Amino acid sequence: MPTPAQIDEQIALEREQIRQGLKELRDNTYKLEDKSYASASIYGVVSIEQLLPDIVDRITGTSNRVRQGSAGVAFAEIIRYLQDLEAEAAAAIALKVTFDKVFSIKPGQSVITNITDAIGTAVENECMMRHYERNVPGLLNVLKKNYYHRSIGTTQKVTVIKTLMKRYKVDTWDAWGRSNRVKLGGWLLDCICEVSNYFMKTTRRQGRKTILDLSPTPEFLSVKDDIMAQAELFSPLAWPMLIEPNDWTPDGKHGGYILNEVMRGNDMVRRGNPTRIQGEQPVKFLNRIQKVAYTLNPFIVGVAKTLQERQIEIGKFIPIVEMPLPPKPVDIANNTESRKDYRRRASEVCNINAQAFKKSCRTRMTMNAVERFKDVEKFFIPWSFDYRGRAYPIPAFLTPQDTDFGKSLLKFHNHAPITRRVEHWLSFQCATTYGRTKDTIEERLEWTLENLNLIKRIAEDPIGTLSEWERADEPWTFLAACDEYYHCVIECDRNYTNSCVAVDATCSGLQILAGLARDESTAKLVNVIPNERPQDAYKVIADEAKPHVPVHLQPYMDRKTTKRTVMTVPYNAKPFSNRGYIREALAEKGVEVEKDDLTAVVKAVRDAMNVIVPGPMRVMKWIESEVAAAIDRGATELSWVTPSGFVVTQKLMKKDVKRIELQLLGGVKIHVADGDTNEVDKNHHKNATAPNLIHSLDASLLHLSATSFKKPISLIHDSVLCRATDMDDLSEIIRKTYMYLFAEHDYLTDWAQQIGAEFNPPIIDTLKPESVIESTYFFC
Repeated sequence: MPTPAQIDEQIALEREQIRQGLKELRDNTYKLEDKSYASASIYGVVSIEQLLPDIVDRITGTSNRVRQGSAGVAFAEIIRYLQDLEAEAAAAIALKVTFDKVFSIKPGQSVITNITDAIGTAVENECMMRHYERNVPGLLNVLKKNYYHRSIGTTQKVTVIKTLMKRYKVDTWDAWGRSNRVKLGGWLLDCICEVSNYFMKTTRRQGRKTILDLSPTPEFLSVKDDIMAQAELFSPLAWPMLIEPNDWTPDGKHGGYILNEVMRGNDMVRRGNPTRIQGEQPVKFLNRIQKVAYTLNPFIVGVAKTLQERQIEIGKFIPIVEMPLPPKPVDIANNTESRKDYRRRASEVCNINAQAFKKSCRTRMTMNAVERFKDVEKFFIPWSFDYRGRAYPIPAFLTPQDTDFGKSLLKFHNHAPITRRVEHWLSFQCATTYGRTKDTIEERLEWTLENLNLIKRIAEDPIGTLSEWERADEPWTFLAACDEYYHCVIECDRNYTNSCVAVDATCSGLQILAGLARDESTAKLVNVIPNERPQDAYKVIADEAKPHVPVHLQPYMDRKTTKRTVMTVPYNAKPFSNRGYIREALAEKGVEVEKDDLTAVVKAVRDAMNVIVPGPMRVMKWIESEVAAAIDRGATELSWVTPSGFVVTQKLMKKDVKRIELQLLGGVKIHVADGDTNEVDKNHHKNATAPNLIHSLDASLLHLSATSFKKPISLIHDSVLCRATDMDDLSEIIRKTYMYLFAEHDYLTDWAQQIGAEFNPPIIDTLKPESVIESTYFFC
């Protein structure tokens, strides 16, 4: 039990999180307004989304009247500029520019002529980009790839494209002229003002001039205040806790942070039905993993700080690398060419630095969290569920579900004395994180023994051996593993271990489906039943597909080509996404594939899966059919209870959303109705149910396993982490739990009854799941 002083310290920390979150929200809002980018603020995003449907209707209505000749002469000239632009795009651009200008802190931005010109210019630039997309798509694509994404802001992007199109002697864009831009912008601005009542015209005197500004109305300021007040309730930062988090209760209340009710936004089940009462077992599991104490790894912290100071990037660790501006030439004041050349070179450096700053964002935030917790003896992580029952940390940093770098920062706080099995599992961790995941256990242990000198050099001089450990598949967790192995096994100057050793499920989607279908052939391929060495389903399926793909592609059909497709098909990936995965895999081998050939490869891989993993493929097809039938019978949601007692609620309604592609603003989702419609999304249910059933069952497997395991444990979806001394026990518990789920229970038949299935599930029944007890590579 925490002492009153510790509780006070935690409350002070949470209040600091609230203050810091509010400060970040307000600072970010101010920065966006300062950069004339208020459309990206919380109030800007929400307001624009609410206004869009009405503005679209207003533009569409006027356009129709113009075409009928009943809108007056004034509109005839304007509307011709919008012929190539749908109403949704024009509304999105006009609203974005209006919010950017009206709420900009910079002087002069809210002047109405400036706003109308800016709207007209933005619309013209979009139309110009579409003109180039139609007429020179190949050149535009090359220019975008090589120059476009290096630029900061839309103005520079447009300037780059204009300049390069002129350089390559492409037919230049016939500029509209400022008068027409202002007229068009004025009409779109009038649409916004008339429909929304959010903006009003105001006058002010500037010398002898009368200046016309656009200002927010009192009605909008009230709306803005309400939006920001709601945002502030959800703004607190989420950090680890100094004491054990509050226990959750089956109704999902009061768990996690002490001030959770004040902070808001941290429900026990994310995106779930808040009225559902969860079973005792999953709640017990969540409270169990919240009581695991962690500490920072001082070795990794020290290496990270050194690399941060030296601006060295390793894997997911990306510090800010800032290039200095070029020196100004001595004749910059009076030499036009020299001045233009300097501005060009300085602009390139600014672009590079801006991109580097964006890339370093996660690393900077992680290091800020490290600075806050570096002197904390131990800390705890509050967890919650998603609606399928998978567990996720509430904090974004210093958790086991972070990047490779973030994970390497963590150790369990509770030490365990060295036992004879420590060397085995620390050797396993070194080899596995280096990248020897397809080797047998014996081959991994042998690799570690053969590389003792490498491990020793890395542990003793991590900075001097960067080139040797950065090549590992998971460089930072490999570095942490080397340090632990060195002190516990080589030098033996540490008589305890507390590092996190991880084992992963082998293609967990197929493992779960093999258990549901009781399909022995699939179970063997994904190491559910004993094998002498780890099996490779990806390679077996590639070999089966190879004779059926075009001859010139057969040499490239290996596990790497099929891996992502095989991995995602159990989660209902369709041929379209399969095409992308296979195209990318072949491109990495330097092979460009024709459309028809790609179709043949995708078909061959999916046909091979029907041969090699028949049980899972039949189960997924049956699930789709039964879900469709359930929706046709009038079901508005699907609900089932997992073996651990977690209640899954899958409610998927159609959304009235149009998607437009803006050349300058990128993909923009335009919501033309608020929230969900009243129509059930049948296709979404069909596609989502098999993946969600799999996720709910692999979550259930861990719920039951973790509550039986009395030592420190952590989770990364279908991966479990514990100390080297405890891995044998944890592995046995997981195998016994799988046996319990699929040998002692016929869950697929139970699930069929829960959703009211019309036909019995396609159970092959060739697998004896109890044999998983003997499987070395079930989790490895």
